[in-house]
Amino acid sequence: MICLTLRATRYHKTSHSLCREKVAVDKFLSGLQFGVMVSPELGSTLHLVLEAIAYAVGYQYYRALRRTANDPFSEHQRLWLLVATIAGALVGSRLLGVLENPEVSLHQPSILASVMGNKTIVGALLGGLAGTELLKSMWKERRSSGDLLVYPLLLGMMIGRLGCFFGGLGDGTCGIATSLPWAIDFGDGIPRHPAQLYEILFLGLLWLSLRSIEQHVVLRDGARFKIFMTAYLLFRLSIEFIKLDPPMALGLSTIQWSCVAGLVYYYRVFLQPTHLVTHRAV
Repeated sequence: MICLTLRATRYHKTSHSLCREKVAVDKFLSGLQFGVMVSPELGSTLHLVLEAIAYAVGYQYYRALRRTANDPFSEHQRLWLLVATIAGALVGSRLLGVLENPEVSLHQPSILASVMGNKTIVGALLGGLAGTELLKSMWKERRSSGDLLVYPLLLGMMIGRLGCFFGGLGDGTCGIATSLPWAIDFGDGIPRHPAQLYEILFLGLLWLSLRSIEQHVVLRDGARFKIFMTAYLLFRLSIEFIKLDPPMALGLSTIQWSCVAGLVYYYRVFLQPTHLVTHRAV
Protein backbone atom coordinates (compact mmCIF):
# COMPACT_ATOMS: atom_id res chain seq x y z
CA MET A 1 0.00 0.00 0.00
CA ILE A 2 2.83 2.37 0.91
CA CYS A 3 4.57 1.42 -2.32
CA LEU A 4 1.46 2.25 -4.39
CA THR A 5 1.10 5.57 -2.56
CA LEU A 6 4.73 6.48 -3.31
CA ARG A 7 4.29 5.59 -6.98
CA ALA A 8 1.11 7.68 -7.19
CA THR A 9 2.90 10.60 -5.53
CA ARG A 10 5.83 10.29 -7.93
CA TYR A 11 3.44 10.12 -10.91
CA HIS A 12 1.63 13.22 -9.68
CA LYS A 13 4.92 15.09 -9.23
CA THR A 14 6.10 13.92 -12.62
CA SER A 15 2.86 15.04 -14.28
CA HIS A 16 3.07 18.35 -12.43
CA SER A 17 6.69 18.81 -13.54
CA LEU A 18 5.80 18.02 -17.16
CA CYS A 19 2.95 20.50 -16.98
CA ARG A 20 5.25 23.19 -15.60
CA GLU A 21 7.83 22.42 -18.28
CA LYS A 22 5.16 22.72 -20.97
CA VAL A 23 4.09 26.09 -19.56
CA ALA A 24 7.72 27.20 -19.51
CA VAL A 25 8.19 26.13 -23.14
CA ASP A 26 5.00 27.93 -24.16
CA LYS A 27 6.18 31.07 -22.41
CA PHE A 28 9.56 30.78 -24.13
CA LEU A 29 7.95 30.35 -27.54
CA SER A 30 5.60 33.25 -26.93
CA GLY A 31 8.63 35.27 -25.88
CA LEU A 32 10.01 34.68 -29.33
CA GLN A 33 7.11 36.66 -30.73
CA PHE A 34 8.44 39.81 -32.30
CA GLY A 35 6.37 42.26 -30.30
CA VAL A 36 7.65 40.80 -27.01
CA MET A 37 11.32 40.75 -27.98
CA VAL A 38 11.70 44.27 -29.40
CA SER A 39 10.07 47.43 -28.13
CA PRO A 40 8.80 50.00 -30.67
CA GLU A 41 11.57 52.40 -29.65
CA LEU A 42 14.32 49.81 -30.10
CA GLY A 43 12.71 48.63 -33.33
CA SER A 44 12.78 52.17 -34.76
CA THR A 45 16.42 52.55 -33.77
CA LEU A 46 17.36 49.22 -35.36
CA HIS A 47 15.48 50.23 -38.49
CA LEU A 48 17.46 53.46 -38.84
CA VAL A 49 20.78 51.76 -38.08
CA LEU A 50 20.21 48.94 -40.57
CA GLU A 51 19.03 51.39 -43.22
CA ALA A 52 22.25 53.39 -42.80
CA ILE A 53 24.28 50.17 -42.97
CA ALA A 54 22.41 49.20 -46.16
CA TYR A 55 23.40 52.44 -47.88
CA ALA A 56 27.00 52.25 -46.70
CA VAL A 57 27.56 48.57 -47.51
CA GLY A 58 25.78 48.84 -50.85
CA TYR A 59 27.90 51.79 -51.90
CA GLN A 60 31.17 50.13 -50.86
CA TYR A 61 30.15 46.97 -52.72
CA TYR A 62 29.43 49.07 -55.82
CA ARG A 63 32.89 50.68 -55.62
CA ALA A 64 34.54 47.28 -55.21
CA LEU A 65 32.72 45.91 -58.26
CA ARG A 66 33.58 48.97 -60.34
CA ARG A 67 37.30 48.53 -59.65
CA THR A 68 37.21 45.09 -61.27
CA ALA A 69 34.53 45.71 -63.93
CA ASN A 70 35.04 47.03 -67.45
CA ASP A 71 32.92 50.12 -66.86
CA PRO A 72 32.24 52.06 -70.09
CA PHE A 73 31.66 55.27 -68.10
CA SER A 74 34.41 57.48 -66.73
CA GLU A 75 34.70 58.41 -63.05
CA HIS A 76 33.28 61.86 -63.82
CA GLN A 77 30.33 60.40 -65.73
CA ARG A 78 29.63 57.86 -62.98
CA LEU A 79 29.54 60.64 -60.41
CA TRP A 80 26.89 62.54 -62.34
CA LEU A 81 24.94 59.33 -62.99
CA LEU A 82 24.90 58.60 -59.25
CA VAL A 83 23.73 62.15 -58.51
CA ALA A 84 20.89 61.79 -61.04
CA THR A 85 19.97 58.33 -59.71
CA ILE A 86 19.95 59.43 -56.06
CA ALA A 87 17.97 62.60 -56.82
CA GLY A 88 15.39 60.66 -58.81
CA ALA A 89 15.21 57.97 -56.12
CA LEU A 90 14.59 60.53 -53.38
CA VAL A 91 11.80 62.22 -55.33
CA GLY A 92 10.22 58.96 -56.48
CA SER A 93 10.43 57.31 -53.08
CA ARG A 94 8.85 60.24 -51.23
CA LEU A 95 6.22 60.99 -53.86
CA LEU A 96 4.98 57.41 -54.11
CA GLY A 97 5.19 57.10 -50.33
CA VAL A 98 2.77 60.01 -49.93
CA LEU A 99 0.42 58.68 -52.62
CA GLU A 100 0.54 55.20 -51.09
CA ASN A 101 -1.38 56.31 -48.02
CA PRO A 102 -2.75 59.83 -48.59
CA GLU A 103 -5.05 59.79 -45.54
CA VAL A 104 -2.10 59.32 -43.18
CA SER A 105 -0.02 61.88 -45.09
CA LEU A 106 -2.75 64.54 -44.79
CA HIS A 107 -2.72 64.23 -40.99
CA GLN A 108 1.00 64.99 -40.71
CA PRO A 109 1.83 68.27 -38.91
CA SER A 110 3.45 69.76 -42.04
CA ILE A 111 4.04 69.09 -45.73
CA LEU A 112 7.72 68.44 -44.99
CA ALA A 113 6.82 65.86 -42.32
CA SER A 114 4.39 64.22 -44.74
CA VAL A 115 7.02 63.97 -47.49
CA MET A 116 9.95 62.91 -45.30
CA GLY A 117 7.88 60.43 -43.29
CA ASN A 118 6.84 58.35 -46.30
CA LYS A 119 9.06 56.39 -48.68
CA THR A 120 8.99 53.20 -50.70
CA ILE A 121 11.54 51.09 -52.55
CA VAL A 122 9.41 50.84 -55.70
CA GLY A 123 9.24 54.63 -55.91
CA ALA A 124 13.00 54.86 -55.35
CA LEU A 125 13.77 52.36 -58.11
CA LEU A 126 11.43 53.94 -60.65
CA GLY A 127 12.45 57.48 -59.68
CA GLY A 128 16.14 56.57 -59.87
CA LEU A 129 15.55 55.01 -63.29
CA ALA A 130 13.79 58.17 -64.49
CA GLY A 131 16.55 60.44 -63.19
CA THR A 132 19.26 58.35 -64.83
CA GLU A 133 17.50 58.07 -68.18
CA LEU A 134 16.79 61.80 -68.20
CA LEU A 135 20.48 62.59 -67.73
CA LYS A 136 21.55 60.08 -70.37
CA SER A 137 19.05 61.52 -72.83
CA MET A 138 20.66 64.92 -72.29
CA TRP A 139 24.04 63.32 -73.04
CA LYS A 140 22.54 61.41 -75.99
CA GLU A 141 23.98 58.32 -74.30
CA ARG A 142 22.48 54.94 -75.24
CA ARG A 143 24.72 52.62 -73.24
CA SER A 144 23.28 51.00 -70.11
CA SER A 145 24.53 52.14 -66.73
CA GLY A 146 22.47 49.94 -64.41
CA ASP A 147 24.16 46.54 -64.60
CA LEU A 148 26.86 47.57 -62.15
CA LEU A 149 24.24 48.56 -59.58
CA VAL A 150 22.24 45.33 -59.48
CA TYR A 151 24.15 43.30 -56.89
CA PRO A 152 24.81 46.29 -54.60
CA LEU A 153 21.09 47.09 -54.78
CA LEU A 154 20.16 43.52 -53.91
CA LEU A 155 22.50 43.52 -50.91
CA GLY A 156 21.34 46.93 -49.69
CA MET A 157 17.67 46.04 -50.08
CA MET A 158 18.10 42.82 -48.12
CA ILE A 159 19.74 44.67 -45.22
CA GLY A 160 17.16 47.45 -45.44
CA ARG A 161 14.25 45.00 -45.34
CA LEU A 162 15.71 43.49 -42.18
CA GLY A 163 15.44 46.98 -40.71
CA CYS A 164 11.82 47.16 -41.87
CA PHE A 165 11.19 43.86 -40.07
CA PHE A 166 12.47 45.31 -36.80
CA GLY A 167 10.43 48.46 -37.46
CA GLY A 168 7.30 46.39 -36.83
CA LEU A 169 3.80 47.73 -37.38
CA GLY A 170 5.00 51.32 -37.46
CA ASP A 171 6.97 50.67 -40.63
CA GLY A 172 3.86 49.57 -42.50
CA THR A 173 5.57 46.74 -44.41
CA CYS A 174 4.22 43.73 -42.53
CA GLY A 175 1.46 41.59 -43.98
CA ILE A 176 -2.15 40.90 -43.20
CA ALA A 177 -3.34 38.40 -40.58
CA THR A 178 -2.70 34.72 -41.24
CA SER A 179 -2.87 31.37 -39.45
CA LEU A 180 0.25 29.99 -41.14
CA PRO A 181 2.71 28.41 -38.70
CA TRP A 182 5.45 30.98 -39.44
CA ALA A 183 3.16 33.96 -38.79
CA ILE A 184 4.64 36.63 -36.54
CA ASP A 185 3.00 38.85 -33.94
CA PHE A 186 4.42 42.33 -34.52
CA GLY A 187 3.10 43.63 -31.22
CA ASP A 188 -0.66 43.97 -31.72
CA GLY A 189 -1.49 40.37 -30.79
CA ILE A 190 -2.34 39.42 -34.39
CA PRO A 191 -0.20 36.80 -36.20
CA ARG A 192 0.73 38.30 -39.58
CA HIS A 193 2.64 37.46 -42.74
CA PRO A 194 6.30 38.48 -42.27
CA ALA A 195 6.29 40.15 -45.70
CA GLN A 196 9.71 41.68 -45.06
CA LEU A 197 11.25 38.23 -44.63
CA TYR A 198 9.49 37.02 -47.78
CA GLU A 199 11.17 39.85 -49.65
CA ILE A 200 14.60 39.08 -48.21
CA LEU A 201 14.17 35.47 -49.31
CA PHE A 202 13.06 36.56 -52.79
CA LEU A 203 16.01 38.94 -53.18
CA GLY A 204 18.42 36.20 -52.15
CA LEU A 205 16.90 33.80 -54.67
CA LEU A 206 17.02 36.49 -57.37
CA TRP A 207 20.72 37.03 -56.61
CA LEU A 208 21.46 33.32 -56.95
CA SER A 209 19.36 33.08 -60.11
CA LEU A 210 21.19 35.95 -61.78
CA ARG A 211 24.53 34.39 -60.89
CA SER A 212 23.40 31.08 -62.33
CA ILE A 213 22.12 32.71 -65.54
CA GLU A 214 25.41 34.54 -66.06
CA GLN A 215 27.34 31.31 -65.66
CA HIS A 216 25.49 29.79 -68.62
CA VAL A 217 24.90 32.72 -70.98
CA VAL A 218 26.43 36.10 -71.78
CA LEU A 219 23.88 38.85 -71.19
CA ARG A 220 23.61 41.91 -73.37
CA ASP A 221 24.46 45.34 -72.04
CA GLY A 222 21.69 46.34 -69.62
CA ALA A 223 20.04 42.91 -69.51
CA ARG A 224 21.01 42.22 -65.89
CA PHE A 225 19.34 45.42 -64.73
CA LYS A 226 16.22 44.71 -66.81
CA ILE A 227 15.89 41.21 -65.33
CA PHE A 228 16.34 42.63 -61.83
CA MET A 229 13.73 45.35 -62.32
CA THR A 230 11.09 43.18 -63.98
CA ALA A 231 11.53 40.38 -61.43
CA TYR A 232 11.29 42.75 -58.48
CA LEU A 233 8.30 44.64 -59.88
CA LEU A 234 6.47 41.35 -60.51
CA PHE A 235 7.25 40.25 -56.97
CA ARG A 236 5.99 43.49 -55.45
CA LEU A 237 2.88 43.44 -57.63
CA SER A 238 2.12 39.99 -56.18
CA ILE A 239 3.08 40.38 -52.54
CA GLU A 240 1.17 43.64 -52.11
CA PHE A 241 -2.02 41.56 -52.10
CA ILE A 242 -1.09 40.33 -48.60
CA LYS A 243 -0.05 43.74 -47.29
CA LEU A 244 -2.01 46.41 -45.47
CA ASP A 245 -1.96 49.09 -48.20
CA PRO A 246 -5.47 50.22 -49.21
CA PRO A 247 -6.47 49.68 -52.87
CA MET A 248 -6.50 52.76 -55.11
CA ALA A 249 -8.44 51.47 -58.13
CA LEU A 250 -9.59 48.11 -59.52
CA GLY A 251 -8.40 46.36 -56.38
CA LEU A 252 -4.77 47.45 -56.82
CA SER A 253 -2.82 49.74 -54.49
CA THR A 254 -0.75 52.74 -55.58
CA ILE A 255 2.42 50.67 -55.39
CA GLN A 256 0.88 47.93 -57.51
CA TRP A 257 -0.15 50.41 -60.22
CA SER A 258 3.41 51.79 -60.13
CA CYS A 259 4.68 48.24 -60.63
CA VAL A 260 2.33 47.83 -63.59
CA ALA A 261 3.68 51.06 -65.10
CA GLY A 262 7.26 49.85 -64.65
CA LEU A 263 6.47 46.48 -66.22
CA VAL A 264 4.85 48.19 -69.21
CA TYR A 265 8.05 50.23 -69.62
CA TYR A 266 10.00 46.95 -69.78
CA TYR A 267 7.51 45.18 -72.06
CA ARG A 268 10.27 44.06 -74.45
CA VAL A 269 11.70 41.81 -71.73
CA PHE A 270 8.53 39.71 -71.97
CA LEU A 271 7.98 39.93 -75.72
CA GLN A 272 11.62 39.37 -76.74
CA PRO A 273 13.42 37.58 -73.88
CA THR A 274 16.02 36.08 -76.23
CA HIS A 275 17.26 39.60 -76.98
CA LEU A 276 18.64 39.73 -73.42
CA VAL A 277 21.32 37.19 -74.39
CA THR A 278 24.21 37.48 -76.83
CA HIS A 279 25.43 33.88 -76.73
CA ARG A 280 26.02 30.97 -74.38
CA ALA A 281 28.96 31.19 -72.00
CA VAL A 282 31.95 29.06 -72.87
